[in-house]
Amino acid sequence: MDSGENNKDYKPESGTIDLNKTVEDIHNLVQQENTSTENQETVQSDQNIQMTASLKRRDRRKNRGPKKLMNGWLVALCIICGCVTFVFVWGSIFKSFMSAGSKAANASAIPAGNTIDVVKVEGTIAEGQISYNHIWTLNRIDSLMKRPTNKGILLYVNSPGGGIYESDELYLKLKEYKEKTGRPVYAYMAQTAASGGLYVCMAADKIYANRMTLTGSIGVIMSLTDTTGLQKLIGIKSENIVSGRNKAMGNPLTEEQRAILQSIIDENYEIFVDVIAENRGLDEATVKKLADGRVYSPKQAKEVGIIDEIADFDKAVAELKKIDSVGEDARLYYDDPPSSFLQQIISAKSSLSLGKADSDFSAIRSYIDNNKEMKVMYMMQ
Repeated sequence: MDSGENNKDYKPESGTIDLNKTVEDIHNLVQQENTSTENQETVQSDQNIQMTASLKRRDRRKNRGPKKLMNGWLVALCIICGCVTFVFVWGSIFKSFMSAGSKAANASAIPAGNTIDVVKVEGTIAEGQISYNHIWTLNRIDSLMKRPTNKGILLYVNSPGGGIYESDELYLKLKEYKEKTGRPVYAYMAQTAASGGLYVCMAADKIYANRMTLTGSIGVIMSLTDTTGLQKLIGIKSENIVSGRNKAMGNPLTEEQRAILQSIIDENYEIFVDVIAENRGLDEATVKKLADGRVYSPKQAKEVGIIDEIADFDKAVAELKKIDSVGEDARLYYDDPPSSFLQQIISAKSSLSLGKADSDFSAIRSYIDNNKEMKVMYMMQ
């Protein structure tokens, strides 16, 4: 029999077919269960990932929240501090400005009763100073000449000196006050009353010095700065077109120019010597021995005759009140010059600190600028 025909005609038994179908059904069921399990695991895995991400975001919010809050507080604190500083600084300046205006408005007010008016000379005796107002001081002495209730001046000096012009101008104004009014002028030397500070005291009828006062320094000085070395170092060259060889004196200073300037210094020195000799009852030769530029202690100054007494401020006031024309009932009267708004700004600016490089450069530039002019000074150095 042909095998192909046998196969064609062969039909499996029904029991065998059922068994195969059952196995196939079981296989499909297992695959479905496996697929379901995988889907569940995938879903669970996705849920776990989402939960983990959510927890991480929550943790980040928790960590970021306080930092943002802290940063917010820091910004708020800085703003508050800035506002307080602004109000305090400008409030102080405005208050000083208003106070200055009030002083200026009341400067002409005449105090009740007899007074001993204190005239302060503090700092460098020169125009344009913050601590000493030269024009205002001269004007005040003029106003005291016209006020009958003024019985005398107590000159309070705390100065290392200053310009020869300003020192002499104040000295002459005090002498004019005495001549026109016949009222006394007493001088009290505080920490320092040297050179020009001593010069203005020569107008006083009597000079008192604190036991810690530094005085003397009788002499004249002119300081010049030779910047040729610095200019050569940084590559700067100055050119002066002049009408004569001594028109641009200094930088560097020739021997002829040195002799010219020395003659001017000697003339001003002679004036200083004459002022001391005239007012202290000393001869010129004696004063010249004292006037070699040295400083003196109060004890030394009294021994050589350039002051009268070593005493404190109250003692000087008490002695002035013993004069009959002054009287014990006279009271001290202070009248300080008003400070302008611009002076307040300048003072505030000078208190700011600069970087080292800026401050060094500024110091050099300031030193050169301040020493360009030939300033003849009654100044302690």
